[in-house]
Amino acid sequence: MTEELSGERSGAGVGAGTGVGPGTGPGTGPGSEGHRDGREPFGARLRHAMDTRGQLCVGIDPHGSLLTAWGLGDDVAGLERFTRTTVEALADRVAVLKPQSAFFERFGSRGIAVLEKAVEEARAAGALVLMDAKRGDIGSTMAAYAATYLDKDSPLFSDAVTVSPYLGFGSLRPALDAAAVSGAGVFVLALTSNPEGAEVQRATAADGRSVAQLMLDHMAAENAGAQPLGSVGAVVGATLARAGADLAINGPLLAPGIGAQGAAPADLPGLFGGAVGNVVPSVSRGVLRHGPDISALREAARRFAAEVRTAVGEV
Repeated sequence: MTEELSGERSGAGVGAGTGVGPGTGPGTGPGSEGHRDGREPFGARLRHAMDTRGQLCVGIDPHGSLLTAWGLGDDVAGLERFTRTTVEALADRVAVLKPQSAFFERFGSRGIAVLEKAVEEARAAGALVLMDAKRGDIGSTMAAYAATYLDKDSPLFSDAVTVSPYLGFGSLRPALDAAAVSGAGVFVLALTSNPEGAEVQRATAADGRSVAQLMLDHMAAENAGAQPLGSVGAVVGATLARAGADLAINGPLLAPGIGAQGAAPADLPGLFGGAVGNVVPSVSRGVLRHGPDISALREAARRFAAEVRTAVGEV
């Protein structure tokens, strides 16, 4: 299913800075156990993936409207076709695929079965899988969420998962510990782009820091000393006018909102400054709307990756 893209060497994979192109084949990419030591920390695997495949993350968000636009039914069959096509088109060439769990959960157990298969196939083709689940709870419940996404024996085991820290950063300890054991990553909501988020994230903590900065400082502490990149990342919306916080956490910065939500790759340096090299810009509908044609999906991802490369290279 791999095809050579303009300017790339056939069979060579994607060299540093070349953007989105053919990967290295099933079982050999950064998301697979056979690529390197399976216990290697997520941060190191992500750094390798970004250096070889580019920084782009593509979301798998099977909105009902997208299924319809693809000529598919808003049902399990449509969900499966949509997901399989997206994975086939992109998993051997982008650094990260980010399925949004809610769009699969809405179909019940059959939707979860589609998600399980997508995770398996995407990782086998070399993509790192970031499960966008935004889980957050305390005690044994948080431990159960961690076991769902961060235990290698789970059918939903992913390279990383998104979590919410707003029951207190300490509530995330089961997920942080499970990720450390399995070599997975955790992306923590920090500065989201929805207007309501500011009620909590921009509020002032007792010591005068914003709540978001307090969370970012916790992440930096978790990543202290990690090389080449920590495994605890922050979610910072690419559509924000400003960060207003120190984003130097020695970890990755997931930046959703590229494309249909209004942000462009050219906006990244102004928002992230010197940390832009650790940004994982995420686009969903901007790529997915070009389906179901596989070549069109690949070309859309290639264009976004090229724009990211240009923007980051100018810093």
